[in-house]
Amino acid sequence: MIDFLRTGMVCWLAALCMHAGAQQKQPIDYVDPFIGTSNSRWMLFPGATMPNGMVKLSPDNQRSVWQGGYEYSIGSIHGFSHVHGWTMAGLLTMPANGDLALTPGLPDDPFKGAGAGYHSRFRHEDEKASPGYYSVFLLDPQVKAELTATERTGVQRYSFPADSSNRVMIQLNLPSEYGIELKDAQIVKVSDSEVAGYARTVAAGFNDYCLYFVMQFSKPFRSFNGFTGRGVQTGDTVTAQDGIGAYVSFPMARPGQVLLRTGISFVSAAQARLNLQEELKDFGWDFDAIAAHSRSVWSRLLSTIIVAGGSEENKTKFYTNFYRCFTAKMIMSDVNGKYRDACEQVQQLPRGRKVMIGGDAYWNSFWNLNLLWSLSTPDLVEQLVDTQLELFEKTGWLSKGPAGIEYSGIMEGSHQMALMTSAYRKGIVTKNAKTAYAAMKKHVTVEPQPLCGGSPGNPQISVYAAKGYMPVEKGVASKTLDYAYDDWCVAQMAQLLHKEKDYQFFLNRSASWKHAFDTTLGYVVPRKADGSFITGFDRFSVNHFIEGNSWQYSFYVPHDVPGLIRLMGRERFLNRLQEGFKKSEFHRFAAHALDRTQGQSAEYYINHGNEVNMQAAYLFNYAGRPQLTQYYTRKILDTFYDASPYVGWNGDEDEGQMGAWFVISALGLFEMNGGTAADQRVDLTSPLFREARIRLNNAYYKGKEFVIRVHNYSPEHIYIRSAALNGKTLKGNYIRFNDIVNGGLLELHMTATPDPQP
Repeated sequence: MIDFLRTGMVCWLAALCMHAGAQQKQPIDYVDPFIGTSNSRWMLFPGATMPNGMVKLSPDNQRSVWQGGYEYSIGSIHGFSHVHGWTMAGLLTMPANGDLALTPGLPDDPFKGAGAGYHSRFRHEDEKASPGYYSVFLLDPQVKAELTATERTGVQRYSFPADSSNRVMIQLNLPSEYGIELKDAQIVKVSDSEVAGYARTVAAGFNDYCLYFVMQFSKPFRSFNGFTGRGVQTGDTVTAQDGIGAYVSFPMARPGQVLLRTGISFVSAAQARLNLQEELKDFGWDFDAIAAHSRSVWSRLLSTIIVAGGSEENKTKFYTNFYRCFTAKMIMSDVNGKYRDACEQVQQLPRGRKVMIGGDAYWNSFWNLNLLWSLSTPDLVEQLVDTQLELFEKTGWLSKGPAGIEYSGIMEGSHQMALMTSAYRKGIVTKNAKTAYAAMKKHVTVEPQPLCGGSPGNPQISVYAAKGYMPVEKGVASKTLDYAYDDWCVAQMAQLLHKEKDYQFFLNRSASWKHAFDTTLGYVVPRKADGSFITGFDRFSVNHFIEGNSWQYSFYVPHDVPGLIRLMGRERFLNRLQEGFKKSEFHRFAAHALDRTQGQSAEYYINHGNEVNMQAAYLFNYAGRPQLTQYYTRKILDTFYDASPYVGWNGDEDEGQMGAWFVISALGLFEMNGGTAADQRVDLTSPLFREARIRLNNAYYKGKEFVIRVHNYSPEHIYIRSAALNGKTLKGNYIRFNDIVNGGLLELHMTATPDPQP
């Protein structure tokens, strides 16, 4: 849990409400969890969760396919599953009646008769979602299903019709984005109002986890039956390695409600029961009280930033994107601090560490997500750093993508180190700095070996260190750029700890990005082990690059943009960048063809839909064209992002970076090097709102509030004519992080006409 959200803001929120008037919408009222749920990801769902909750209880309606989970354009639901983490899924339930079906059913399966599953049709007008709550009326069983959650429990309320065949289906093998392979599973009838079980699972080739659950019902069920791929099984226990489920019956002579409350754990059945008992002890069976509690937690978090002015649609986009920055990461430890490490050993968090948080890679999240978390939830930043330190202390490595608290090896760079460096630079974390540095240094100096089924470290780091670049025979060309940035982050930590020799060494090695460039062409070109560049170079090909092409990666040097401009030449740098933006407007700055393909070449320039290119609009700030930064950031805010379920984001929103880009850019801010440098530069651009107030956490920062106020505000006035910080005119197009967290006022005077270009 993000601790400061529990206390300290109640009076402020009460005052805000009194000032705003009883009828004015609050930040939480602008969140629409359906935005972007078409053509989306497993981790972007409309259901109920808490900030970074272990339980992510949400409807599913797709097969085991890429971007599986909930698809807005499909008019059926096959169940509500409790886990929607990257590569992680589990425990699906569904109310049903009528003819017995033992499979969920796919979208194109019948809903009645032979071959039907227990899925149901629904109408979107009968569906509602807000932070911490989801409901839908299921047409086929005529059941209203409502969902809410605490951090480690899911609570459901089913309103059944009068029907002698009412039942609740429980399924342990279920469709998901990456698919899950059950190694062992069991469901047991504990009493006539409780079932428990586990599912031992392998996902994505590296993630071994066992999901334990205890499910309690608000009234006794009439019967319990298990089933496997061989059909219905009688008895109080059902065990299998493949298809496995159970169902309990609730025959009713008149309409009635059944509540389910489920505790889960990745440690043990006893821990699942403990999570259930501890998190629901103050609520009992009061569904509405649990939903209200979840809403209050979300409301306090979202109210850390208050925006005023601007359109209602932009407020919806702002707060929905803000919300999404806290729904994908996943608490992996229990209420008493127990968790399983990457080697499946049970560990206990020491005093002072609150939770372990897993999820997808921190790939390029240093641009916006680090800054958003730093400003709104610095205690979360501390928890994420503690997670990395705990991993290192228990199993010897940091993790770039600790899904399941394991070593996924996903993505090329190790950008958790940017998060750590930024946290120490900003003073959010001060303890264990020497341990953090030792872990980071190991990451960029020691060749990793497989560990407990996963892939830690930076593969081929020894080759990179020896040659100064990554030969195509050993890895993708873009690895050189990511490894150089990792070196930069280690150098900054070394400087912070006054390790001058290490600082100079890693700072020098962070310039290795230059070795990836063909200086004649001014592009990153894949390079062979003998030092020669490949022939037949295609700047738009994704060969030898990760989810991008050479054109895009040739602007990817976040820690040394001035050096990049010198290498490329300022005129060529600006001409290329302007050409890319002009040609990308038609595509709304998205390039779906490059999101997930290999071997494809297509003439795509700016691809805001994947993380490699998300700094591009801010590069103009470094080449003397801030007006172009202001123009194109506003264009992206207006055209790339949408407020509909179908086009929330024109790309691959992984873990919140895409949402954070909107939030931070809408405030008019950006961190090019992720807040890792000593100067803590924060770039400025055109804000989307007339005013924004950032409520600062006084446990971490001395300031109370930072206000961004726009003068001469209108949607057409997108250019900054002049800026002042606390009454003092700014000479550059940036401020410092400390300027924000010390509290104060940033005033921007806007105009519809850009300054003449020098």
